[in-house]
Amino acid sequence: MAQHETLVAANNFLVPNATFIAELVAFLIVLGVLWKYVVPPVQKAMHERQEVIRKQLDDAEEARVRKAEAETEYQRTMAEARQQAAVIRDNARAEAQRIGDEMRAQATEEAQRIVARGQEQLDAQRRTIVRELRADTGKLAVDLASRIIGESLANEQRSKATVERFMADLETSGSGVSG
Repeated sequence: MAQHETLVAANNFLVPNATFIAELVAFLIVLGVLWKYVVPPVQKAMHERQEVIRKQLDDAEEARVRKAEAETEYQRTMAEARQQAAVIRDNARAEAQRIGDEMRAQATEEAQRIVARGQEQLDAQRRTIVRELRADTGKLAVDLASRIIGESLANEQRSKATVERFMADLETSGSGVSG
């Protein structure tokens, strides 16, 4: 039975033997080599990758903050631009009103000047017509008077006095009729 126990013990994989110890030692050596030469570069690469990701996250957060600031600045600038546009629009309306008022005043002034000039021309024409009428009326009055009275009014001074007297009579009778 002792032999049987040795045989059973040799076939039992749970009992450690020399192969197991050799495999264990080889595993520990491989594990040590991996730990010494493979793990540090992998950890270094992982740390570098984590730093890159952390930096990208920080940059993304900073970009988000800058975007929010830029949007706020944009909104403020747009509000300011709208306000300036309103001021410019109001100033333009006021300027247009002022220019319109000035142009109306100039047009009124020009119209008054034209009316005054027309009145002066009418007065000048009236005076010219009155002078012509006086001359014509004077000649006709002298001719008529010389026919009626039968006296010759060829004398310049006498005919002038007669015309003046006749015109004064006309003006007196004209103002009496119109008055």
